[in-house]
Amino acid sequence: MGVCPTSPHVLCGSGEGIRPCPSWYSVGRCSSEYGVRGPLLRAVRSLYDRSRSLVRIAGRPSACAVLERFAAECEAAGMRISTSKSEAMVLDRKRVVCPLRVSGEVLPQVEEFKYLGVLFTSEGKMEREIDRRIGAASAVMRSVYRTVVVKKELSRKAKLSIYRSIYVPTLTYGHELWVMTERTRSRIQAAEMSFLRRVAGRSLRDRVRSSVIREELGVEPLLLRIERSQLRWLGHLFRMPPGTPP
Repeated sequence: MGVCPTSPHVLCGSGEGIRPCPSWYSVGRCSSEYGVRGPLLRAVRSLYDRSRSLVRIAGRPSACAVLERFAAECEAAGMRISTSKSEAMVLDRKRVVCPLRVSGEVLPQVEEFKYLGVLFTSEGKMEREIDRRIGAASAVMRSVYRTVVVKKELSRKAKLSIYRSIYVPTLTYGHELWVMTERTRSRIQAAEMSFLRRVAGRSLRDRVRSSVIREELGVEPLLLRIERSQLRWLGHLFRMPPGTPP
């Protein structure tokens, strides 16, 4: 569990990461479908109703009181917050100490953790996550280099199928959150062409432009695909009702 003072959401997690709390309609409907009733459902509703106030008072002594109250309501409903699996992270450019306690135990405050395969940091930057994605894509290429990328028996169509179905999704996973600086664009393009150049049987020594290789293979620029996807995601955000977490 984590609290973000710069966001209108309480960030929830269990060991592996964070996520914004969904709408109460979604939480209540899902809970009802799984047969959650009575005190337990009221405890979950209590946490949701206090989410915004908990964010506003994050870092103040009363934040701990709210969390302790929620823990007590959970215990009354037969639920217990696992302090060994709970962590707190504050999203801020500067390091902010925000001690949160559950049953007298202070939750460890971390600077980063992963959720659904994406690395979140307390600074809110994505550079380290982009580094991880490029590294993961490089590992994919190494694993299929001899059996796919440079294998003469395979057609270009088969190689490009691997490129589109495995390499690109690995490289661009979570790209909707990326800030596309010139450095990031350059690194993504370098990772893209590292695969495509080998598929085309070219090397840097051949001095063939990236645009020529893409045209030869019939592949659109990966940066164009990322920008189009980010604009589509931005459109979803604009169409969402005010106050709804993405």
